[in-house]
Amino acid sequence: MISKYLAPLEQVDAVREAHLAFLEGLEAQNLVVTAGRQDPPNGGVVVLNVEDEARAWEIMAGDPYVVQNLAEYTATGWVPARGALKDYPKA
Repeated sequence: MISKYLAPLEQVDAVREAHLAFLEGLEAQNLVVTAGRQDPPNGGVVVLNVEDEARAWEIMAGDPYVVQNLAEYTATGWVPARGALKDYPKA
């Protein structure tokens, strides 16, 4: 999931702790592989370990950034073929 901020960075950052806590909860469920802010900070990337795009949308609907209309996501499917994530356990 690739996000684009819809509000000034100051507004996004005011909710950042809640967003990070949300991601931490997903990590505890083995749903987040990795995540981080884009550079420059126009949005972020969340790599999910889910079975399909519908599940990804369902999960990210609970992101505080989405709930407060501070960001929107685009789903981009990806299957790692090389590197550190090549053999990552599938959902």
